[in-house]
Formats: sequence, C-alpha cells, structure tokens
Amino acid sequence: MARKKAFQPGPLPPREGLGATRARVPEGPGIRADDFVWHLVSTQRHRHPEDDIAAVAARFAEGCVVTRDGSALSPDAWLVPGTDVYFYRRPAPEVPVPFEIRPVFEDGDILVVDKPPFLATMPRASHITETATVRLRRATGNEELTPAHRLDRATSGLLLLTKRREIRGAYQELFARREVRKEYQAIAPLIDVPPAPWRHHLTKAPGEPAAQVVPGAEPNAFTTLAAVSRLAPFEELELQQRYDVPAPLARYTLRPETGRTHQLRVQMMVEAAPILGDLIYPVLRPAEDEDFSRPMQLRCTRLEFTDPLSGAARSFAVG
Repeated sequence: MARKKAFQPGPLPPREGLGATRARVPEGPGIRADDFVWHLVSTQRHRHPEDDIAAVAARFAEGCVVTRDGSALSPDAWLVPGTDVYFYRRPAPEVPVPFEIRPVFEDGDILVVDKPPFLATMPRASHITETATVRLRRATGNEELTPAHRLDRATSGLLLLTKRREIRGAYQELFARREVRKEYQAIAPLIDVPPAPWRHHLTKAPGEPAAQVVPGAEPNAFTTLAAVSRLAPFEELELQQRYDVPAPLARYTLRPETGRTHQLRVQMMVEAAPILGDLIYPVLRPAEDEDFSRPMQLRCTRLEFTDPLSGAARSFAVG
C-alpha cells in the first residue's frame, strides 16, 4: 500500500478558525494578481456583501496574498498558468445556530464533543462559520483542531477532533479503515421490523442532495439494526405534537459498518420508516422549511475504538 504524503501546511496560517484558500491560475495567457483574486472573490457563490474591490486591495496591502513559498504578491504581479495563490476569503453572514457544542472528553491528543443538529462538521458551501470546526477553533484558540470524521449537518451526537497536526492522520485513518464501532439512535414511526443486517448499494451524484439505492448492485453500505423499542408515552406524545405525526414512534438502534453519505437516513427510509425531521427523505423539501425546533432525530450516541497512539480501549457515549 502506498504511503500517504505527509501533511504540508500552507504558507498562510488559519485565521479565526478558517484556513486560507488556494487557487491555481488556469491555462491561458496569464493574469494580473489583483484581477485573479478579484475574479475569485466576485464570483464566489456565498460572498460577504462588503467583500468588494477595496477589500481585495486591502489583502494585498496587508501581505495576505501569497504564493506557495510564502512570498507576498503585489497587485500588478503577473501570474503564469499553474501558479498557486493563497488568500483569505471573507465568509458571508450566516444564520446563527442556537445550540451549543457540549464537551464530552478531552486530553492532550483529542477532543470529543456532542455536536448539535444544524451545525456542519467542517466549512462547506454556504456553511462556513456556523460549523463545529470553526466554532471550536475560535473557542479554544487551537487552529490545528481538526475532525477525525464527519457527521451530517442534520445529525447530532459524538464528534472526535484531533488537537495536533502530527497525530491527525492516525485518527482519521482509524475511521477510514472502519475500526471505530459506532452506534446511532434514530426516532421514526414504529414499524414491525426485526433486528437484522441491512445491505444496500448507495450512490450519490455530485451536486445532488439525495442518495439513491441501486437495486441488484453489489452492496456497499452495511448497517445492523440492533434494536427497536417504542418510546415512553410522554416522549412519544411530545414528539407527535411537535412533528405533527399521529403514528406510534420508536427508537431504532443502528450500528453502521460503513459510512456512505446519508447511509442511515436512506436505509431507515427503505427498511423501516423515514426519520423524524428529515428534510431530504423521502421527499426533498425546500431549505426554507428548516426549523430549529424540529431537528432531524438521528444521533450518534457511542464511539468505541483502540487508540492508535496508546493502544488503550476508548469508549464514549451520550444519551
């Protein structure tokens, strides 16, 4: 197996929880540095309204537009194709997520937290500052804090982050090799379905919001339904009223072996019932329907693994 390349930090350090953007000059005759950066900023899909041509000029004046070796560029520098340029983007304002990240465990190597719903794990698309990574970097002052895995924005529960760059790969590879035992709790309408392994072939096209099941294809998504239990009457009634669902409700204990995008959400829809609060399955609903009082009821409640550094057994759980 080929060894992974060692992580090489960029020439600009993270700032306020966000890493610098790298952009490569495309093929063609070349371009002035200020024209190149202004093109990138002005065509940014989610752009801060005050990120104008003057703000681009200020980046150059502050020495915050650099090449791979850290050399500051002047606005009139001529960039040839293939040149890598680094600079800081200015995120657009975002709706604040009204939930806190709760710490679960911390030592010198890792931080385990209880991520709330509606908070993305890492910056992506329109969710930049309202993410677990950026919030925690700003709260701790540790710009090297990095998730070892990912939870969907709509999913809550346990998230493990590494605190130092040099150990990041050891924990990320642990998750990539599927050596972490995970358990999730989903709440959905009660269906008479026995505990059993679920196996499907899932695909998700780039840019498409929903994943699809491919009937008859070789399975690539594996989950065990470990248990199904009806909710206590008081909890059931509260959720029925909040989500406008008259059906009896149950808690499904799920143990995924793979980590396909939306795996548990799709498998719950196919094998049992759609998860309460899911805005994608079974029917895609507009983003405007998002309601902080009605989060998706899918939660990562347990992580267990052998620590890649110490060899000790690790187990973390939340209710």
